[in-house]
Amino acid sequence: MKGIEIQCATQEPFPTHHEIQTWIEAVFTEQKKAGEVVVRIVDEVEMINLNSQFRKKQKSTNVLSFPSQIPSPLKGNMLGDIVICAPVVIKEAHLQNKNLCAHWAHMVVHGVLHLLGYDHEHDIEANIMESHEIKILNSLGFTDPYRVDEVHEQ
Repeated sequence: MKGIEIQCATQEPFPTHHEIQTWIEAVFTEQKKAGEVVVRIVDEVEMINLNSQFRKKQKSTNVLSFPSQIPSPLKGNMLGDIVICAPVVIKEAHLQNKNLCAHWAHMVVHGVLHLLGYDHEHDIEANIMESHEIKILNSLGFTDPYRVDEVHEQ
């Protein structure tokens, strides 16, 4: 592991640097990779601006990944940047009845896998990416983030 930089641009609570580093290292261990990553925790205003600028979507989202655009000879081990919107992650965890720490871990793992070239635009790609997410999160002690528990009304 060369380096992880964590930037905070929000007043919302977010995981510790140690937790984020542990989650990133779990991805690298499972993928047998290493690299440098910047993780930026933002508010909804910044995320809306980034999503608008880079994806032409006028709304917030939970995580965006920006693979390094530095030319290979200069790039070294820099994989890129992950931007996570704290208010969206908190809101999603509540609405989806997920453990907040587990949801944060999922967003970090998801973002790093994007930096390593995984995507979910098509079903086959999504299944491959999700299987890696589940395996990594399980290794960290978290349950499958895609499992939907049935709600039984009484």
